[in-house]
Amino acid sequence: MTDNQVLEGLGLIVVLAVGSQLLASRLRIPALIVLLPVGFAAGALTDVVHPDNLLGDAFSPMVSLAVAVILYEAGLGLDIRRLHGHMRRVVVRLIWLGALITWAGATVLAVPLLGMSKSAAVMLGVILIVSGPTVVGPLLDFVRPTERLQRILIWEGSLIDAVGGILGALVFHAVVANDGRGPAGKIGQFAASSAIGLVGGAVGAAVLWLLLRRLNLGEVLGTTVQLAAAVGVAAACDAIRDDTGLIAAVVMGMALANLPGMNLPARRPFLETLVSLIIGLLFISISATVTPSSLRHVVLPTLVLVAALVLVVRPLVAFVSTLGTDVPRGERAFIGWMAPRGIVAAATASTFSATLVAGHVGGAQKILPATFLVIVTTVTLYGLSAHPVARRLGVLRPARARPLLVGGDPWAVDLGLALRTAGLDVLMWAGQERQRDLIRAAGLPLAPGELLAAATGEGAELEGITGVLLLTEEDDFNALASAHLSGTVDGFVHRLGPPSSSHGVVAPYTPGDTLFGGELSRPELARRYEEGARIVCRPAGEGVPDGHALLFLVRPDGRLDPVTRTRTPEPGAGDTAVVLGPPVSRKAPAWT
Repeated sequence: MTDNQVLEGLGLIVVLAVGSQLLASRLRIPALIVLLPVGFAAGALTDVVHPDNLLGDAFSPMVSLAVAVILYEAGLGLDIRRLHGHMRRVVVRLIWLGALITWAGATVLAVPLLGMSKSAAVMLGVILIVSGPTVVGPLLDFVRPTERLQRILIWEGSLIDAVGGILGALVFHAVVANDGRGPAGKIGQFAASSAIGLVGGAVGAAVLWLLLRRLNLGEVLGTTVQLAAAVGVAAACDAIRDDTGLIAAVVMGMALANLPGMNLPARRPFLETLVSLIIGLLFISISATVTPSSLRHVVLPTLVLVAALVLVVRPLVAFVSTLGTDVPRGERAFIGWMAPRGIVAAATASTFSATLVAGHVGGAQKILPATFLVIVTTVTLYGLSAHPVARRLGVLRPARARPLLVGGDPWAVDLGLALRTAGLDVLMWAGQERQRDLIRAAGLPLAPGELLAAATGEGAELEGITGVLLLTEEDDFNALASAHLSGTVDGFVHRLGPPSSSHGVVAPYTPGDTLFGGELSRPELARRYEEGARIVCRPAGEGVPDGHALLFLVRPDGRLDPVTRTRTPEPGAGDTAVVLGPPVSRKAPAWT
């Protein structure tokens, strides 16, 4: 290819990858539903996007390193301490029992359906055990199942990617090592691959632990060092023995997530952006290698394989994994209806199939097109059916908001009671014991102290919280907390505005929208409340009376819409208005 063709091809791959993800986000569907057919069409219609033509022999090593980065980032989210109770039991069973059952089922079916040799069928079977958070996460965000169900499936997706990557590399080496050696020789080759990956991952994790603990690298340089270490260690392991870098990458991520003293943030914007781009580029590139002629004889057999995996194998996995636990029947059924395949399946199929074909493994040429069809079919099927299935099973999370109110002044407690009266599931947090006593006296639930501490200090996600209202009397704390929490909650984070004459160190200069407009600053709210103003709920259709100030609208579906400095929501039919009444007389709240 000429230089101009290479430039055209690389530019087109990037544009198609990002454009497909943008279109998918606008359509609110998983990106894979768009990426796969776009890449397939681009490969069929043009010659410039075919990665073998663009990169030649460098394509396979680059795929391996890209997958290593994905697995390292996934490993960082595998904090074993967050698994507890029956949820831990279910996740552990989904990983080891689910992997074995799916592997065995796919392998047994692939031999007669696709006409593969046993070695190729074993390789396809291990490729198809993975799902992955990059596919499951967006689906669950759209469906919004119950909190426990979402945790179980996210944990399964994250862990099975790592387990699948490790097993895929190990099975690949076991198949390639089929050179006439006896069982002892094969086991030795298998163990050698495991040892190289484990030792490389341990060394990389130790180096990163020392660098991140001893040096004040900052967020940007610290993330760059992690990326360099993941790529460098994976490349070194691959240079010693092919594809052991995947094992090393997973081990590095998991080790850092669980080593003492490593307070890694829950959100890693640079790594998340990089992984998102890598996923798009890989799917466009890998899909372009699948030719229409390669699909001709595998479409119908693969659809039968998918039907068996979806209707028999996955429900069996869910039944066995939840047996004897407190998981309700509806949640068990939904677990049995959620196993889409994703990027790790595609990347491992692309990485391993070429070597197996070159090694004359029978049926290896069908591994990539069959994997491609399984990914397309499962993502489309689950993506289109997950929400109606969850609704039918009764496992959808209530749409009503669950705001966290931070602060314990009497007016803030009164606000919590008003929001609860409007039908919301309110949670409160306060630092002073006197304020916590007021919250308890009002009958409002208190968040555990470590919840906010972990979110502000360690960047932990506030799971199940749909919005945060920072209402403390410390303007600088509100400003700093809003900056820290903005990436840890799936919803809004708003704070009270400081007084216009404030000389606070941080609050007057912190960007971001503040609550209730310019007139209702924290001191003004406290003053009006001291003069007898109270927070009440009233139908929004009756309007806001004179002397009252609109604070929030609670929509009929339970969404909370706050008034901010830059925006006042428009009331609609069925809305409930939460308003601050005029000062009347000094009186104690009814809950004191």
